[in-house]
Amino acid sequence: MSVLARLSGVPAATIKHYLREGLLPPPARKTGRNMAFYDPSLVDRIRKIKRLQREHFLPLRVIKELLEGNQPENLDNVAAAAITRALQDASPASTLSEPQLLEMGVRSSDLRLLEQLGAIDSSGEYSPDDVRLLRTLGAARKAGLTEDMLPPEILQEYLAALRALVRTELALFRRGVVPKAGDALPDLTRAATHLSEELVLTLRRKLLLPTLRELIQESLEKSGPT
Repeated sequence: MSVLARLSGVPAATIKHYLREGLLPPPARKTGRNMAFYDPSLVDRIRKIKRLQREHFLPLRVIKELLEGNQPENLDNVAAAAITRALQDASPASTLSEPQLLEMGVRSSDLRLLEQLGAIDSSGEYSPDDVRLLRTLGAARKAGLTEDMLPPEILQEYLAALRALVRTELALFRRGVVPKAGDALPDLTRAATHLSEELVLTLRRKLLLPTLRELIQESLEKSGPT
């Protein structure tokens, strides 16, 4: 188990949980209470399970059905599978290692910081979205936005706000689209996944200036007449 954990980059406790949930087959041979032999192919399967959890927030029961090639049983699971495929189409599942990131110019301190904040996972495998986050942070520093101006801790506020937004989006989707989509649910889910990203970017851009004016007005009202 320790070797399997080291090769996959996933903790042994997590792998044991996958075994209990039926996502992994039992050991090929068990020679004692604390010794067993596992198929080497499990390394890639464990990495894939972890990636689906980390990047797409899928429950283990859905991941199990996806790995087994089965059609998910209920509408929520069908939507989850379609969202997974849409996200994979938009962002390939290939990952980079830390040495590869460092060769690309990513600072080790930035990597540790984003891991500490929970913005990226500390598994040792970094997705294209992880790379974009790191590059964005590096670009901000090069542009002169120092840590004194915009401390990295603001990412925690961003994450909290975005989680609330995503929960709202999914609640609306489950209530409005999933029950009425029928056989078109996979296609509608993929379309909604892509369109929601464009909608959020556009609305954010439109709201920036009006919201800034509101903040200035609120500040003036609080300060009172001079």
